[in-house]
Amino acid sequence: MRRVKRKTLIFAMAVIVAGCGSPGPAAPAAPPPTSPPAGVSVSLAQYRSDEAVHALQVAVRNTGETPVYFADIQLVTPSFKTLPPARADAVIRKTERTDLPLVYGAANCSPDGLPPVRPATVVAHVRTGSEQPRKVVFTVPHPDPLLTRLLRDECAAHLVTQRADIAFGTEWTEAGPESDLVIRGSLVLTRRGPGVVTVNDMGGTTHYIVTPRTRPLGTLRAGESRLEAPIELSPGICSGHGFAEAKKAFLFPVRASVDGGEERVVIVTPPKPLQDRFLRYAQRACHLGG
Repeated sequence: MRRVKRKTLIFAMAVIVAGCGSPGPAAPAAPPPTSPPAGVSVSLAQYRSDEAVHALQVAVRNTGETPVYFADIQLVTPSFKTLPPARADAVIRKTERTDLPLVYGAANCSPDGLPPVRPATVVAHVRTGSEQPRKVVFTVPHPDPLLTRLLRDECAAHLVTQRADIAFGTEWTEAGPESDLVIRGSLVLTRRGPGVVTVNDMGGTTHYIVTPRTRPLGTLRAGESRLEAPIELSPGICSGHGFAEAKKAFLFPVRASVDGGEERVVIVTPPKPLQDRFLRYAQRACHLGG
């Protein structure tokens, strides 16, 4: 029995020694750097047509001679919800500016006030020349004026809409002589939270003039669940080309305040069927045909 134990002990020690002498697993390769390619930088911009679809442009500048392929792009900042990367599929050669479109997420707003804009980055997967694709992170100069404005506008509207939803009514009627045809309906406030909400004014757009029956349009008082404010629309432009090129025709600014506080602007957009109804009305009012 003693001889068996001795042999077992010798075998175990041999295994331990052999294990100590063998090389360990290879260290994992370091990930490729996330710094942008030399000479490539980005900034943010927005066209009028972007506003209606909650989009912006990543303006890429490449001062080098080597083309850079962008597979996708993504805006990352605590100020807005992070959306999945947007496909870019673009080769950026030497250029002062080439725009890549990007839809950005909803603003992360505070229920009590306007938050400051937070630092932002643009994350992209790129390939430089014959290199392997890699993830890069572009730092957006802080504070970015576009993100500052977008966050301010969206969160200012949130301070109102968390108390009451503001929308176009569903009933619209054309009225008046053929030479001065208007379309009448209402702006509807529906209670969502506590507070007194006053709609002070409603502005028109590039294509429609808004005439409220009264100013202020009305007040949704404590205890009330719904308010209808009569409004009237008429064409602000009578050009077939103008309507065809409409970018912001249906972004109506509504000025409202909560509990007598600071006036905020809420952009109210009619649903697509009502947009089509307004367009058909404008074509009749402007004698533009079908």
